[in-house]
Amino acid sequence: MTLNRRDMLFGLTAAGLTLPNSASAATNVIGGHAFGSTWRVVADTRTDPALIRSTMQTVIDQTDMEMSPYRTTSDLTRFNTSIALEHSNMPQALCDVTVKALSIAALTGGAFDPTVGPIVSRYGFGPIEGAQGTFKDITVSGDVIVKASPSLTLDLCGIAKGHALDQIIARLSDVGVTQVLVEVGGEVMTLGHHPDGRAWQVAITDPIAQDFRALHLLDLQGFALATSGHAENGVSGAVETSHIINPYYMRPAATSLASVSVLAQTALEADAFATALCAAGPTDGVALAQKLDIAALFVTDGIDAPERTMTGTFAQHILS
Repeated sequence: MTLNRRDMLFGLTAAGLTLPNSASAATNVIGGHAFGSTWRVVADTRTDPALIRSTMQTVIDQTDMEMSPYRTTSDLTRFNTSIALEHSNMPQALCDVTVKALSIAALTGGAFDPTVGPIVSRYGFGPIEGAQGTFKDITVSGDVIVKASPSLTLDLCGIAKGHALDQIIARLSDVGVTQVLVEVGGEVMTLGHHPDGRAWQVAITDPIAQDFRALHLLDLQGFALATSGHAENGVSGAVETSHIINPYYMRPAATSLASVSVLAQTALEADAFATALCAAGPTDGVALAQKLDIAALFVTDGIDAPERTMTGTFAQHILS
């Protein structure tokens, strides 16, 4: 299996969960495919697996149809390939996520920029073609999304998966699920606690080591976790090329920063901030995280072992 930028850096342990067949007797593990990656759910044995699968698939399909740049019939692709400047009657979720993407872009000073799709494609990592602009060239009002020029595009890959995870958790809660851990492509969020009474625990793995050994075990209670990084995504050659674009310089981000993990109240925020901090790099990224008080773990390749820098309240969540 080829792992993408979030899976490859992320090791999940919840109730002993490293592989689906390793869960404790108190839980069921259910899995499937989503967004070119995989999903896993660990739930109380009293929770109906069919309810889990139905909820997961509904949200995944809706997000894909609205926000995937790889689906030619998606609403996002329709926006990107049209020469019209103003697009009305756009799906509410697409508008909401775009508004949040633009807000985070402004908050990070452009370190997160949903208009970098053409640059990503230029380096061989995405399907979006068009002219490069900035987040300031896109506006949203109600169900109308407007671009400043016909060839501008949106790329929500750095935020849509987090949005989907938030929606999954909300819908599971609405149907009465109270104890669950959901992982989508390496991003994790929980409800309640493990059925045996303890907090859900998640392990962040070493993005540099070949065996993906655990760096830290976290108490995830009440937070979403997302990880962004470069490992195993470079174009083959003497110098690894990251698929994550630094919008300041319009080129791949520095690969000296192996990964960034972010804890946030929502998966959408964790997803977008992890992307922004990784794009900004090991120096500017840490400074940005400190400025915005983001709970983050930066991992760089040290001489003998990975070097770790923590910001915000991240250290308070570490169990070991």
